[in-house]
Parts: sequence; C-alpha cells; structure tokens
Amino acid sequence: MATKKINRRQAVKDMSLGLGAMSVIGSVIPEYIKDNLNEVSDPLESLLKGNVNHAACRWCYQNIPLPEFAEKGKEIGLKAIDLLKPDEWKIVQDAGLVCSLATDSFASITHGFNNAKNHEKLTSQYLKLISQASEAGIEQVIVFSGNRNGISEELGMENCAKGLDVLVKHAEKNNVTLLMELLNSKVDHKDYQCDHTPWGVALVDKIGSSNFKLLYDIYHMQIMEGDIITTIRKYHNYIAHYHTGGVPGRNEINEKQELNYPSIIHAIVDTGFKGYVAQEFIPTYENKLKALQEGIAICDV
Repeated sequence: MATKKINRRQAVKDMSLGLGAMSVIGSVIPEYIKDNLNEVSDPLESLLKGNVNHAACRWCYQNIPLPEFAEKGKEIGLKAIDLLKPDEWKIVQDAGLVCSLATDSFASITHGFNNAKNHEKLTSQYLKLISQASEAGIEQVIVFSGNRNGISEELGMENCAKGLDVLVKHAEKNNVTLLMELLNSKVDHKDYQCDHTPWGVALVDKIGSSNFKLLYDIYHMQIMEGDIITTIRKYHNYIAHYHTGGVPGRNEINEKQELNYPSIIHAIVDTGFKGYVAQEFIPTYENKLKALQEGIAICDV
C-alpha cells in the first residue's frame, strides 16, 4: 500500500481544522435560543427532549421577583426551583413548578452536623422544616456538614451520623430525603468538611438510609477532585441531585469554561437518573434569563 507523505505544514493545517471543528461542535446551542426571550413563539418546554428534569437555584436570580422568575423559568423549560424557603414554596407551585430542594434561613454551611454542639438547635429546626416540606409535597431538604474547625474527618463523620439520625428517621416517616451537599474548600467554602465525594459516600453508608443521599455539585467537585464523569458513574447510587457551574469562575456553563457539560449530562442520564439537574451558576449576561436558557439548552441531551 502506498504511503501518502504529509509535510509538517499540512499536518498542522489538518490539526487546526480538526480543533476548529471541535470548537464549533462544543459551542453549538439549539436554534430556539433567541436574543430576546419575547421572540420565542412556542413554549420552549415543549421543544426539550425530556431526558433531564431541569431546575435552577433561586439565589442566582435574586434580582428577579420570584413570581416572574417562576413564570418565565417555566417558559424556558424549568420544572423546579432549588433552595426555596417555606414562604416561597406556594409561589412556585402556583406557577406550575415545584420546589426541588427546600431550605430555611437557619441552614448554615459553616455550622453543621459535624459539631455536636450544633445538634440540639439544628434538630428542632430541621424537624419542623422536614414536616413542613412533607405537608407541601416537597421531597428533598438540604443539610450541611459544617466547617472542620479542627475536627478530624473521623470525628466529623461520627458527629454527622449521630446528629442526623433522628432527622433521617423523621424524614423516612415523611417521605423526605435529606441531601448533604459536596462543596469545595479551596475557593468558596474554606474548611468545609464534606468536600470530597468518598467522605460523603462513607457518611451515606454509615447512616444506611435511602432517605439520606448526596447533592453532587459539579462545579465544586471539579475544583476538589476533577474526574467528574468517572465519579458520577462510580457513585451515582449515592447521588440524588446535581448542581452545575462553570469552572473557573462559577459562571455560564458554555464553551468559555473547562467542563464539557453535554458529556457530563449524558453520563448522568446514562445512569438512569430521574432527579433534578439544577443550574447554579452566577449569570454574567445582562439578560440573566437568557443565560439560564442557554444553560438549560446545553444540558438538554
């Protein structure tokens, strides 16, 4: 067989064309994304593929009144909104959405269940929140490990298991699942204890209840661990909820950041996941709903 000779210049040219094609593929966004949301003639929710339950975190859109955010969010494909307090639940329910993850003002990232001194107060507060969520038909409530403050990994896990025991049992009776969020301790939440997936997985095993699982935040775990898809495939049975965010910066999840979100979401869908994937990036676009719409499109695999 004759061998075709290719010189260095031609090889570089071919490589450049290949990289260019990859760049174009990575930046493709469905045609229904418009410059102005008002230009969309059909409900975008009807154009989505239906493989992903799209949600968004409320705190990223605080400048938009919640009734407006819920209404317009539904138009662009949201099924739910994360991190809502009890007085906000009915607002989104009236708009045809659900609260996918409940919280309240007492929930603290820094002062959590890894410190036994916090247990008494957190127990009374969370028992009430779990009951409220159950009565409102909300299935998930967020909890946090808290910062280490010198507490060892072993003691922190032991304290979390003890402090959460009565709450998990209450959650079981009320059809609610408690989710502990994995957060990075390098950039955003210095000293946070539940900052690696294996630690969270070990805590889930220690508690031993299907009503206690992990919230896997892709942004945070890319900073701490990387290897996102392999981790999801390995530990998907421990994960009940996902958050997104561009790395670095925690902004839009498009081609301007390092994570390949379509591939990540494909991996999540391939595990059979039926929960919510919630956008938790901080929009930089002037039209924040346009940024959210883009994020939903990117994750709609």
